[in-house]
Amino acid sequence: MNQWVDAVNGIIWSPALIYLCLGVGLYFSLRTRFAQVRHFREMIRLMFDGKSDEHGVSSFQALAMTLAGRVGTGNIAGVATAITFGGPGAIFWMWMVAFLGASSAFVESTLGQVYKEKLEGQYRGGPAFYIEKGLGMKWYAWVFAIATIFATGVLLPGVQANSIASGLENAFGVAPAVTAAVLAILLGFIIFGGVKRIASFAEIVVPFMALGYIIVACVIIALNIHQLPSVLGLIFKSAFGMDAGFGAILGLAIQWGVKRGVYSNEAGQGTGPHASSAAAVSHPAKQGLVQAFSVYVDTLFVCSATAFMLLITGQYNVQGADGKALYTGIAGVAAGPGYTQTAMETIMPGFGSIFVAVALFFFAFTTIVAYYYIAETNIAYINRKVNRQWLTFVLKLALMASVVYGTVKTAELAWGLGDIGVGLMAWLNIVAILMLQKPALACLRDYEAQQAQGVDPVFHPEKLGIRNADYWAGHRSEDNLAAERAEAAGRPAPQQR
Repeated sequence: MNQWVDAVNGIIWSPALIYLCLGVGLYFSLRTRFAQVRHFREMIRLMFDGKSDEHGVSSFQALAMTLAGRVGTGNIAGVATAITFGGPGAIFWMWMVAFLGASSAFVESTLGQVYKEKLEGQYRGGPAFYIEKGLGMKWYAWVFAIATIFATGVLLPGVQANSIASGLENAFGVAPAVTAAVLAILLGFIIFGGVKRIASFAEIVVPFMALGYIIVACVIIALNIHQLPSVLGLIFKSAFGMDAGFGAILGLAIQWGVKRGVYSNEAGQGTGPHASSAAAVSHPAKQGLVQAFSVYVDTLFVCSATAFMLLITGQYNVQGADGKALYTGIAGVAAGPGYTQTAMETIMPGFGSIFVAVALFFFAFTTIVAYYYIAETNIAYINRKVNRQWLTFVLKLALMASVVYGTVKTAELAWGLGDIGVGLMAWLNIVAILMLQKPALACLRDYEAQQAQGVDPVFHPEKLGIRNADYWAGHRSEDNLAAERAEAAGRPAPQQR
């Protein structure tokens, strides 16, 4: 099984996908004139927009749902794996994927909003929707929907569950079988409660877990601040092959940095647009900018916190392409959450291992919940065509079974299966957003033009020549447009004609 998984990953994660992720991020950064930098303050402002309605969630709730998927085991175990197989330089390439990928996240999430629909009383959207409506390629949309259901409903949950089991076993000696049973029960309670329960759960848990983890990491870094300059130097030298010890694995640094970067922040992968489409906003670009910021939170904040802890304490290993050790800082611990637990234990004995296990539980569990929402959205896309409501029930059972299976299997197999899921979605979505860049860029220009006029931007697809944006065309009459702008300005809504 492991050999088959490795062979498939060798094809999917060829150098072509590695450079496609970086190249597309650079391309969209140039086309948007680095909107991820120019609109940074606007991202912060929009993030705390609390508006929602009975059909959708607020921008912050949508951000929390997206972060629930992005901030997961990749931020702890994934960083350790990247350093083990790519050296410290892999962290630099994770940063590059985040910075450039923020523009890809803007494009895909904006498209998700443009082509979203209201299905069964809820806003739904994502790559399957914008591929069909924007490109007119139903077969391609179905391929993405099926691949995503398989990836997020079967392949990816096992990675998160496996890391939870590993962390709890290291910290408390909990048997994986016990962890599997507890996860299945908790997961069933959440996913059978619907989208609103998922959003409410993510809104409370995600900010708490991310902030708490970053604070503890900052404490450890502050206690060893004198080592930070040398650690930063090691990262940059290793990233460009200038380090004597790790220069020989420059290609692996890029490969593992991009692979784990995409796995962690999911920019361009096609997962982010699902949650962002559920937000009730007046203009698609608003949620696009909010989702671009989520990439920063995931990689530049949380992943960097883990990386600095590992490198400052020296609790990591690095192996070359031939499998021989280039650096051994921790013996007898497999690449994964054990690295971070050991690093924290060296600074905070008796607390570090337990804290990482608890943080990892919340990180990974919320990611599993987010995976369910993504898979359910693609089920909803299929249901609107063939009306197979039983598919949603089967999905819930399949995801719970995947969690149980992943909990008790080896970490190597779980990560390999997860990489297949990520790679499939990335290939399909990146090609789609390249073909659909025109409406996304038109949305950005329209948003900036309305901002320059001093009004709260409201989307009107007909004025931009965007077709098949059925939700917006049906809900953005001139009367509604005037009412929304009056509300934003704090004035009474004008009387409708």
